[in-house]
Amino acid sequence: MTIYGYRLPTWLALVFWLILWEIVGRLQLVLLIPPFTDILMAMAEVIPTGRFQSAIGVTLQAFGIGMAISLTLGITLGIMMARIPTFGEVMGMWANIFESSPLSAVVPLLMAIIGFGLQTMVVTVVLFSVWVIALDTQVGVRHASTSLVEMANSFGARRRDLYAKIIFWAALPEILAGVRLGVIRGVKGVIIGQLLIAIVGVGYLFELYSRNFLMPEFWALIFIVFSFAYGLSELVGMAERRIAFYAGTR
Repeated sequence: MTIYGYRLPTWLALVFWLILWEIVGRLQLVLLIPPFTDILMAMAEVIPTGRFQSAIGVTLQAFGIGMAISLTLGITLGIMMARIPTFGEVMGMWANIFESSPLSAVVPLLMAIIGFGLQTMVVTVVLFSVWVIALDTQVGVRHASTSLVEMANSFGARRRDLYAKIIFWAALPEILAGVRLGVIRGVKGVIIGQLLIAIVGVGYLFELYSRNFLMPEFWALIFIVFSFAYGLSELVGMAERRIAFYAGTR
């Protein structure tokens, strides 16, 4: 951010908006927006409670299982879609449909199909995150250097070594880009799953705070969820930047 020729740190923009938030809250211009300092105090009160820790435990369990399935399934599908033309044409159509569709509208149907509970939230996470991982993996594998693949074949590399040591590493920049987007969508999926299907975990707390107009606690929970998603995204982004030289050499 540059003002009158002076380059200012990016975090100053965040400070500006937080100060503006505090002013709006203190003046009570919007009923549902409390002062930011009240949100911070509510956050300090909410996090140590057993209710929050139990809710976050259920949420992290569903998110972790769902993302593990999404990573395994998404990367596998992406490699197959890129290396098997017929499979790529058939599966690619469905991947693009699910990627561009409003999945929130079909999430309640999961309740009738697989019932309530952890399995429903896990499936919701997978539905939200697996497609972008598969599509980005497909792009990365397609862009892998054909000369490297031909060299591996000429030296008699086994199929497992070809995929594990050549194709995977060549496609890694795009795979990590898909993982970063998948993580963000996975967080969205687990919260929506808890709200619409099984009101447990963090979704239950959102419902509780909004129903009782506990706005500081409600916004504190939003900041916690947003910070979690942003932190995971930045961790994957750091790994993505560290291996960015693969894209250049490729």
